[in-house]
Amino acid sequence: MGLLTIGAFARASRLSPKALRLYDELGLLSPERVDPVTGYRLYAPHQLDRARLVAWLRRLGMPLARIQRVCALAPQEAVPEIRRFWAEVEAETAARRDLATFLVDHLSRKDPAMTVETPSLGIRYAALSDTGLVRESNQDTAYAASRLLAVADGFGRAGAPAGAAAVEALKPLESAGFAAGDLLNVLEDAVEQAESAVGRLSRTGSAPADSGTTLTAMLWTGSQLALVHIGDSRAHLLRQGELFQITHDHTVVQSMIDEGRIRAEEAVSHPQRMLLMRALGGGHGRPDLRLHDARAGDRYLLCSDGLSRVVDPVELRRVLVEFRDPEQAVRELVARANRAGGPDNISCVVADVEQVRA
Repeated sequence: MGLLTIGAFARASRLSPKALRLYDELGLLSPERVDPVTGYRLYAPHQLDRARLVAWLRRLGMPLARIQRVCALAPQEAVPEIRRFWAEVEAETAARRDLATFLVDHLSRKDPAMTVETPSLGIRYAALSDTGLVRESNQDTAYAASRLLAVADGFGRAGAPAGAAAVEALKPLESAGFAAGDLLNVLEDAVEQAESAVGRLSRTGSAPADSGTTLTAMLWTGSQLALVHIGDSRAHLLRQGELFQITHDHTVVQSMIDEGRIRAEEAVSHPQRMLLMRALGGGHGRPDLRLHDARAGDRYLLCSDGLSRVVDPVELRRVLVEFRDPEQAVRELVARANRAGGPDNISCVVADVEQVRA
């Protein structure tokens, strides 16, 4: 079979001639030959596989620069790259879905025709941090108050001050006044302050450059809450007896699970299970910011990996269901982590959402 004109190649590959000319200019899909007289682009039949791959990746919404990298890989290497891209798309879609839900709810409340009396909600909470049975010092910070819940797990030679600085940067939100519609922006600004606070420790020499912290925190107003998360501390929601993990670990092993390279059960014993991909300190990635609607009867658990790595979700749920007082619940969770060996610092916050009586 001879060379194909750009029109014939476009029909066979489901790409437009305009797209083919662009991909030629970018070096993504160059023609087999260009006629020296007419300048017509001519393509070989064997180029159809690459053209179809480009077309499929474009339908996924993959940027051209990333498609170029994928097309340069062998098939077995391209598979995890495509999985990684799609995991990022799903995470972004989830965040945008939460934002859309928040905006619809926020704007509906401003519409007199759609206004519904919303009960005022408050929280009953407890926080506890424990050194565990192996570590010499506690680098965790756990904090709970009427509008702010936070857990930070510091790491490195000055992990404790790094975690404490991150939480301290959020505490002014407890007394700050802001509208519900500004909730996410207010928390985002505060997290930037937390990043700067951790960074200042390194610049002044009080925290070495290898130090940083995870941060998982919730800011409340009315029935809305904003969640910030970076690292491998976690937030869980117990709703109607079911326990849901509402954060996504920013770790090497979690990325490997997302890409299909290992199974979730293999992550528990993987040698890289403690390596973070994102954390506060040193500009290691941006936190996830999401909005949630709280309901009366919800129970939230924030915890460091010193709890989640040794107490499985089934046992976490059992404790959260059986121990109705938040103070009792946090004590029991720490006790169970220590009974499992207490290999790391253990921090947890338990908060119950309740309707505030007028």
